Amino acid sequence: MVALSRFDGLGAIASLLYPPVCVICAANIRAGEHLCDQCGAKTVRIRAPFCQKCSEPFEGAIIGPFSCANCAHRTIHFDAAVAAYRSRGIVRRIIHDFKYGRQIYLRHLVGRWMCAALDDSRICDRRFDLIIPVPLHPARQRERGFNQASLLAELLSARTSIQSKPLLERIRYTTTQTALDRSERMENLHNAFRLRKNMNMRDLRVLLIDDVLTTGSTLNECARILKGAGAISVHAVTAARG
Repeated sequence: MVALSRFDGLGAIASLLYPPVCVICAANIRAGEHLCDQCGAKTVRIRAPFCQKCSEPFEGAIIGPFSCANCAHRTIHFDAAVAAYRSRGIVRRIIHDFKYGRQIYLRHLVGRWMCAALDDSRICDRRFDLIIPVPLHPARQRERGFNQASLLAELLSARTSIQSKPLLERIRYTTTQTALDRSERMENLHNAFRLRKNMNMRDLRVLLIDDVLTTGSTLNECARILKGAGAISVHAVTAARG
């Protein structure tokens, strides 16, 4: 597991020795920021109209709530999956560097994007009992050194005072989802997750956390397990939507 306190300590020392710069273009920025105003303006927020179930954005004059064809033709177990930004350009690069480049400090920027989703009308007035991160298989977590969803869940827990617990575990090592289509992703994830032993989900309202929503298959499978264990509702929040 990555020693986060050590990384944070080194970052604090570096901030004293060097002025903060934009992680994209290296322009000088304000303390506590990661992007300059120009690069920040290139990130794309998800705005209506979008699918009420999976946040897939659409062009055109669509009035009122609607569900996309992707959700209409399969069983959706989460109540809604809310994403704040489009996973493209700078947003995609930042998340990639955070996950695969071991740029752990970027969790604060990704976490800020994720927290922006909390203002969405689908979840802003709801009460949640528990935050649960999407798990990695132990082998993949050892390889990466951390679970990005767990780090983001911890940040969200600190922001909302809702307890975060890793109640799900990934029991089957799956191939990467990146190159798979929706049906292949669903098959790839079948029976990949389970609830940890002696965990009681009955009557709980869950906020499920991951970094990016692509087809929603991972979140959907996790929500299926949680609801099968007795959860009343499962809403998902991610920083970005692919």
